[in-house]
Amino acid sequence: MDEIIARIVTNLEAHLPISQPFLIDLETLLDYTLNTNDTIDLENFYNEMSSRNLSLNSLTDAISSAMDSGLSSINSILASKVYLSLLLSPNSPVFTLFTPMAFLSLLRAIRLAFKNPSLVSKEGSGSRSPGRKKKGRRNVGGRKSSAGNSVNLENEGSYDVKDLFLLLDNLEKVLCLVHLNRFPDCLKALVHTVCEIPTTAVELWGDLGSFRRLCELCSRLLSEALKAEHGNQGDTAAEVLKALAPLILFSRSQVRSFGLDFVVNRMLGMGESSGDIRKAVVNMPKFLVNKAPEKAEPRAFAVESIMEIVKAFDFDCQVEFADYVVKMSQGKGQFRLLSVDLIPVIMMSIKDPLGFDMVDGVENSWGLRLLEALIQRCSDLTAGIRARALTNLAQVVMSLSGNDKSRTVLKEVMGFGHEGVNGINSILKLRCMDEKAAVRKAALLLISKLTALLGGELDEELVKTVGMACSDPLVSIRKVAVSAVSEAFRTYSNCLVTKEWVHSIPRLINDNETSIQEECENLFLELFLDRVSRAGSRCSENYDSVPHDTKSKKNSAGMEKAEFLYPEGVLELLKEICHGEVSPWVKKICSSLGKKKKLKPKIATALQNIIKTSESQWLNHSMSIEKWTAPAGAWFLLSEVSAFLSKTVDWNFLLHHWQLLDKCKPVCEMKSPFEEEDVDEEMVDVESNSVGWVENRVFLLQTISNVSMELPPEPAADLAQNFLKRLEGFNMHSTEVNAHVKALKTLCKRKALNPEEADSLVMRWVNQLQSKAFQVLDSYLSKISGANKESAFRTPHTGVTQKEPGKADKLLSQAIIAVYTIGALVIVCPSANLKTIVPIIHTIITSASCDSKSSKLPGPAVPVKQSAPDLYIQAWLTMGKICLADGKLAKRYLPLFVQELEKSDCADLRNNIVVMMADFCVRYTAMVDCYISKITKCLHDPCELVRRQTFVLLSRLLQRDYVKWRGVLFLRFLFCLVDDSEKIRQLADFLFGNILKAKAPLLAYNSFVEAIFVLNDCNAHTGRSNSNSSRNENCLFSIRGNDENSRSQRMHIYATLLKQMAPEHLLATFAKVCAEILAAASDGVLSLEDSTGQSVLQDAFLILSSKEIRIQSNHGSSSSESPADIEDDGGDNAGASTSASKGRTITQAVRKGLIQNAIPIFIELKRLLETKNSSLIGSLMDCLRILLKDYKNEIDDILVADRQLQKELIYDMQKYESLKAKTTAAETIQRSEAFYQSPHVVKSKLHKKVLQSNCKVASAVADAVAEATARSVLREVNKGAVTTPLSAMSVPKLKSRTGGPPGEATNGGDRAAEVIESLRRRQSFDSDEEN
Repeated sequence: MDEIIARIVTNLEAHLPISQPFLIDLETLLDYTLNTNDTIDLENFYNEMSSRNLSLNSLTDAISSAMDSGLSSINSILASKVYLSLLLSPNSPVFTLFTPMAFLSLLRAIRLAFKNPSLVSKEGSGSRSPGRKKKGRRNVGGRKSSAGNSVNLENEGSYDVKDLFLLLDNLEKVLCLVHLNRFPDCLKALVHTVCEIPTTAVELWGDLGSFRRLCELCSRLLSEALKAEHGNQGDTAAEVLKALAPLILFSRSQVRSFGLDFVVNRMLGMGESSGDIRKAVVNMPKFLVNKAPEKAEPRAFAVESIMEIVKAFDFDCQVEFADYVVKMSQGKGQFRLLSVDLIPVIMMSIKDPLGFDMVDGVENSWGLRLLEALIQRCSDLTAGIRARALTNLAQVVMSLSGNDKSRTVLKEVMGFGHEGVNGINSILKLRCMDEKAAVRKAALLLISKLTALLGGELDEELVKTVGMACSDPLVSIRKVAVSAVSEAFRTYSNCLVTKEWVHSIPRLINDNETSIQEECENLFLELFLDRVSRAGSRCSENYDSVPHDTKSKKNSAGMEKAEFLYPEGVLELLKEICHGEVSPWVKKICSSLGKKKKLKPKIATALQNIIKTSESQWLNHSMSIEKWTAPAGAWFLLSEVSAFLSKTVDWNFLLHHWQLLDKCKPVCEMKSPFEEEDVDEEMVDVESNSVGWVENRVFLLQTISNVSMELPPEPAADLAQNFLKRLEGFNMHSTEVNAHVKALKTLCKRKALNPEEADSLVMRWVNQLQSKAFQVLDSYLSKISGANKESAFRTPHTGVTQKEPGKADKLLSQAIIAVYTIGALVIVCPSANLKTIVPIIHTIITSASCDSKSSKLPGPAVPVKQSAPDLYIQAWLTMGKICLADGKLAKRYLPLFVQELEKSDCADLRNNIVVMMADFCVRYTAMVDCYISKITKCLHDPCELVRRQTFVLLSRLLQRDYVKWRGVLFLRFLFCLVDDSEKIRQLADFLFGNILKAKAPLLAYNSFVEAIFVLNDCNAHTGRSNSNSSRNENCLFSIRGNDENSRSQRMHIYATLLKQMAPEHLLATFAKVCAEILAAASDGVLSLEDSTGQSVLQDAFLILSSKEIRIQSNHGSSSSESPADIEDDGGDNAGASTSASKGRTITQAVRKGLIQNAIPIFIELKRLLETKNSSLIGSLMDCLRILLKDYKNEIDDILVADRQLQKELIYDMQKYESLKAKTTAAETIQRSEAFYQSPHVVKSKLHKKVLQSNCKVASAVADAVAEATARSVLREVNKGAVTTPLSAMSVPKLKSRTGGPPGEATNGGDRAAEVIESLRRRQSFDSDEEN
């Protein structure tokens, strides 16, 4: 040892750089002393240093410099071990050896050791870094090898992991000796170093056991630092918690577990004996709230960590934090979002959130305060927060609705049954129509979860809103809406929910998304067909157990019996599928399910049982069978499913009901045995029962045709003969005619031996029926022709008597059915010979064209249109069917159809012709193309049905490309956006907002300026005057006028078009409006003397100042979008942000050039309007003021370069604002004068002085307000900065508009035409059609 001591002292005395052998010698000395507890050698070392005048500080400084030497060698770790061993050696002068600088160097060496894992040799540590070669372990302890006293110096610069554990262990022992209360910086550095170690070490150790040992050492060090000996415990605890916050919010589970474990287990345990530590820990969740990240996934980790700490608190502290979260919900956006995430976790983690066990009662529970705050956030200004609040509210409802008591409290808090904006029904109605998709989706999800809680208290408007969401443009929204409506229908089958489900779900079978179609089929199978099957299988059993009281008159008892016989609301469900808007989708669903073999035989059996039970119940109430009809929808559904379940339908059942319906004629409307009044007590509408009776026959006929292959031969032949006989009578309803014809054709085809025989049979009875129909029509026309001849020679005084009025009516009825039958025959057999039929149909449809002179003379003129309008309408319909089968005939009669469409005063006929023209357009596209403008006139038809039919049919043709968006078609469709009918407006909004936006995105841009002129009925853009007929057509589709209603309608159309445009198209539209309208007005091309020209110019001002045409120049995402909004978009944010940045740069450059070209046009136009003293100057100034605010950054360069222009704008705006304010003040004074002049007010001089004083004050105030307004606008532009002299700027000064000296009066017509001409050289966007 003497030799080692001599070498150490010599190195210290020579002041040489600390070397590794020096540290090894010192470590050997200290290890020997610590292991043997013999202090003689260490005392000799101190004495030797004293004899050579070396102080202990020199030793400390040398070791400190070695710890700071970096990691090029093992010196720093070795020096750290030596320093700690020196402090821990027996009889060590600790207060002399411990210095703040040395301690900070020690902590720095430890931190750097963990930050550089590549220098650690992991032999013996239990893990290796992947891909690293195995290196020899460095013996850094200075211990002798087995071969002698030499030290292995291989792999210099690496050290053993065990050395780090030894360092931390010795550091804990040192803290027991040295109190850091006198060294606050050392204590702070220690805390941060220890808290930093797990974060850096988690990448170093793959071995979980080693990492756990390291975390245990760190916990012991922090616990030691929290002792009172090292300073104020509250301050130290705050510092520890502040250092642990990044670890707790860190996403790596091991590091986060270490931080949470120390706070929850160690610090809370220490807090029991220290109030300062407990206070700091209680405030820790609030601190984490302020440090929580904004992105979704890290925020979720933060919420989880916060709740781990809160759950360890006592109840009072938990309630205190809950109240803090309530206050957070009223704060900034990030805090509101975090509070929304915290509320459901708090309510589901802490017991008794609704306060059932509290002394204060439920009203004062902390859970209700949280729940109310969450409901308020459902109406937050930020869309992301609204969506998150709705989603979390659904979680809360699901977790708290476990028992009746909780559900009652939830209903009360959420406002069920209360009207007003704060009730959950009102909130959900607004959120289901929210502009953000994430909010709509969350609202629908909440509704589906609330269904069990509502207990049937669904709001009618809310249910309809959810039903409308099933047609949302987004697939995800439609799926959630389908789930919400179906969950409500599955739980509560009341009339309201049943009706909405039937009208919302089946139509989705036509959805573009295949998964939604499959979901629609599955739901229809589960919630409709299976329900009907269950009800049908039980109705016959239930009927036997019902007491048959024929004298019962009470409606409530009857309804109870109906519900018992037909459970689960099956009667209402079957009734709803008969609706005209639902039945087509039901047919398609049944067809799809049948093709996939998903229809079960029990559904057909159940429907037969329902019909049988209804008939038996009717007869048991002693009612006439002639007045009975089956439950609505039963025959309809059976007719659809029987096509795939033909073997399940009983032939005797069909034969019995066919004989019953064929024998019985409807006398009065069906009366249910469950209703209150007896049938004999009230006369009912015959026509209503007739419709139900006819529908039953039609669906029965369809069912018979579906199961015809299963019929016995003889009954099938008899049935076909019966069908033909009934058709020859021409006395059926038109709907029955189609059913009989189709059934007869089906029977012939299925019973024939081969196709040729089937076609021969069909052609035979078709010709037979045509011959019979011709005879009926010829007889009727001959009769009315003869009557006309007799009346032509009869004097006015001759009395005309109707000998057989009943016979004439019967003949007319037969003629109508005969014409309709001819059309039905043409559909089923297009190859039939119609040479004898066409002339007689032609005679009927052209009878109205006879002029007045010929009608006065005797002859064969037949005024069918006046005498038999129904026959006239049916004749046109039949001729349309004939033309669909014969192209040559269609070419001849197409002009007649168009002529009748324009001249007919019958809405039914116009509607039928529109439908026929749509069919012609599909069959003969080129032939009908020239008549499209005539057809579009029906978009302005006085009848709503004709308008809606025209809109729907043309929209379908446009989507299928049978019709192109050419000419006036698009401009006339715009009129539907402001139609008087709400249904048509909704259809138009969907067409322009969804279909056209995807199919023809450039259509709105290319036709926008033209639409402005057309809607105002202005021809300035065409340069020529239209003919009278063309002008009359244009007037139909114009909204001319400057009244408020007309202007608001035009602005609604403009706004709809602008919403469909991309940002670059909005900028181009801005330029086109300036160049083609404003510049045209200043050039005199657009006349300002004409009222239509003034309307166009005023619309242009309103468009340029509207919010729809603005493009927000986002100079920072934080100012324009919240994190919640950004996270809702999802997807690849990095690529989107790069593209957005590039787009903003281009947009800002275009905006700048655009507004710099537009401002001179505004100035020139303003001067022109001033010379004409036009009333449009007000609109121009309003528009200019808005542009100065919206484009303040771009206009800034103009105003800086042209100081005179800035002064002019300030003066003009101040003048205009003053005039407007004075006008407003004058109107107020006039109202005051009217008040004083009323008989209820006593006149006096004082009143007149008051009025005069008010006028002066109002005038002064108006001037002040005008000046302040003008200055504020320009102040926003210049930001109050001093204008830079032009000599010091590189911005070129704008040329004068005249080239003359400044201030000289100019004439608008002398301005160079190149300025306006340059604006017209704009980029053109070709339409999709041209591409």
